[in-house]
Amino acid sequence: MKEEFKLAINRAVSGHAPDFADFELPLAFSVKAFHESFPMYQKTPLVNLTNTAKAIGLKDIYVKDESFRFGLNAFKVLGGSYAIGRTIAKRLDMHFNEITYEKIMDEETRRKIGDVTFVTATDGNHGRGVAWSANRFGYKSVVYMPKGTEEIRLQNILKENADASITEFNYDGCVRLASQMAQEKGWIMVQDTAWDGYEEVPLWIMQGYTTMAIEAFEQMQEKPTHIFLQAGVGSMAAAVAAFFSDIYKEDMPKIVIVEPNRADCFYQTALAGDGERRIVTGDMNTIMAGLACGEPCSIAWDILSRCAKFYISCPEYAAAQGMRVLGNPAKGDKKVISGESGASAFGCVFEIMRDERLKDIRNEIGLDENSVCLFISTEGDTDPENYRRIVWDGAHPAER
Repeated sequence: MKEEFKLAINRAVSGHAPDFADFELPLAFSVKAFHESFPMYQKTPLVNLTNTAKAIGLKDIYVKDESFRFGLNAFKVLGGSYAIGRTIAKRLDMHFNEITYEKIMDEETRRKIGDVTFVTATDGNHGRGVAWSANRFGYKSVVYMPKGTEEIRLQNILKENADASITEFNYDGCVRLASQMAQEKGWIMVQDTAWDGYEEVPLWIMQGYTTMAIEAFEQMQEKPTHIFLQAGVGSMAAAVAAFFSDIYKEDMPKIVIVEPNRADCFYQTALAGDGERRIVTGDMNTIMAGLACGEPCSIAWDILSRCAKFYISCPEYAAAQGMRVLGNPAKGDKKVISGESGASAFGCVFEIMRDERLKDIRNEIGLDENSVCLFISTEGDTDPENYRRIVWDGAHPAER
């Protein structure tokens, strides 16, 4: 496959934000209150890279740094913990606003819930978040990981007392395996993608991500003109897009979705333009491990199809460049340690602004000296050896 930048435009999206009742501000405040009840909760930084922005022709850049989230180096725990919390609340017949960390940890709660096992599929961060939450709350977890997963990602999950293993399947195959095992063994599936008949838990996971979005909104010093969101199955991107749609309504920023060339299912879906989801198959051997997903989440596509106008399929080197620049920004800016997936959207914009061969994409999206761009660095160096190899050597087997 030729590595290149490709742009698809969803012409059906206008400047008027649709209504997303499941992600409106009161709900986001409720989700944030749940996470604030955790004794280890701290708001993650929103880093302002004004000097870097000026250097590449933008007005301002903001990067939400999720490497500080709950000591897990990634944002995914927000969704997994909230979904487990909602599952417990439902089993206790409680309103979700009543569930807190303290209530979950109560001995009476554990007695009523009984001995349960949570199961999921993951490329690393989501599974670690589910395993951490289950372990913290006193429950079991089973985690299936796709072939090619780095050993460090498996070890991080095993440290949370999970029954975790690397399978011979790709990510989507692992999801099917987790679903099958949940049905056969009566386990509770906590998966961050949805399909017909499995939508409640994925919606809770997506709502869990609004804690990150509302923090960013509260930390912003100005309104963004563009929000760039990387997508795997699309749950994070859709949750953040839906939240900001509710916030800004008729004055909605431009939402841009970024994916690897080797796993660009949303780009392919938007390019087709018929509303039907497209599936990318195969190994999807990309350095952006967290984005190596071939099938869009049904809930995510329903949301993004109504509010995200631009979809970019980007080459491997863009993510690598994003990692290097965030770790070495312009003088006066604070550095951000961002992993391969976390830095992908930023690296994509960095290249679009500096490479004159990409000026048509730049102009179509409307990036210029008046643009204020918001990015979510969804992970830090969750694979430290790989991070150092890319940043130091500028090469990785998947790039060659």
